Amino acid sequence: MLGISKRGDRYLRTLLIHGARSVLTTGRAPPEWAVRLAERRPANVVTVALANKTARTIWALLAHDRAYRADFVSQPA
Repeated sequence: MLGISKRGDRYLRTLLIHGARSVLTTGRAPPEWAVRLAERRPANVVTVALANKTARTIWALLAHDRAYRADFVSQPA
């Protein structure tokens, strides 16, 4: 699992990274995994990791034609 590549839509990638940065700096409750990661890694690495997770979530929702549910847990195939 790699980070966000520089291929594809540059503007969309920028929006994802700005959104992730906003969540990490001004969000009420940033994700716990991101807070733990921020203790060991630089801030930009954590920001891109959150943007990457967001992009993967968006892709999964579009690919499987589902609505977002915060409590959703995928089942093994």
